[in-house]
Amino acid sequence: ESRFKCLKDYPFQPHFVNVNNLQIHYVDEGPVYSQPVLLLHGVPAWSYLYRHLIRIIAKSGIRVVAPDLIGFGKSDKPENKKSHTYQSHVEWITSFINVLKLKEITLFCHDWGSLIGLRIAAMHPELFTGIIISNGMMPTGEHKIDPVFNLWKLFSSYSPYIPVDYIIQSGTLRKLDKEERRAYRAPFPSSEYKAAIRALPSRVPISPEDSESIINNKLWKSLSRWEKPFLTVFSNHDPITNGGDLYMQKRIPGAVGRNHVRLDAGHFIQEDRYLELAEIIIRFHKKSGSEP
Repeated sequence: ESRFKCLKDYPFQPHFVNVNNLQIHYVDEGPVYSQPVLLLHGVPAWSYLYRHLIRIIAKSGIRVVAPDLIGFGKSDKPENKKSHTYQSHVEWITSFINVLKLKEITLFCHDWGSLIGLRIAAMHPELFTGIIISNGMMPTGEHKIDPVFNLWKLFSSYSPYIPVDYIIQSGTLRKLDKEERRAYRAPFPSSEYKAAIRALPSRVPISPEDSESIINNKLWKSLSRWEKPFLTVFSNHDPITNGGDLYMQKRIPGAVGRNHVRLDAGHFIQEDRYLELAEIIIRFHKKSGSEP
């Protein structure tokens, strides 16, 4: 806990819930009885990635909930890589939503948060009023994999050293300062804490025969009937997820006719363009999903 003291721009009260004998940490700001915005991060980030969005969205009068995935941030970190399956993370966040009794959710998800969030939304559409996806999707192994992602898979699996702050910086156009980099390192004092970072890149299904691809293909039938508001906000400097936005815009009815957004940003769009991103989320939420 001492590693999390006095983090720059992260003054939020910590909250914890127990899910399947594991603790999930989350930030919960804004009026508790309003319809929530749920922010799901990816790898190797944590809720610190959303610090600016949390402040701005809550200040606008909207409840905003940002959990740390298991293995990240202040949440528990199982040391066995086998614990970190695609489905286990889906189940943990589903249980988190149920324990907090969240409903009428505006979902914003990014990176691995998109793999998790879209699967949950496909299985439990009644929980959500709208979805915004940024630099992520629910893969079925049908698309060509960018060489950058294959390098990331190999690096995360086999490198003896995983410098989390450098990874975040490599996906960010602006220069992170020393305090921001310290905050991204904070959850991982040693390699034993990095099992999720090592496991999850290899859990992304990259062939149609993958068992997770088969599950996602079935769930895409649900998303293909999704008529609630659906918006993509992607970066133009992210080779790994490039084109994922166009694919979802074609397949999801709720995406038709919306002003989908591409921002001048790296993969970690929350660092590069948080002001525009916050405005998009607030407008989407307040207009029940009307396009920005």
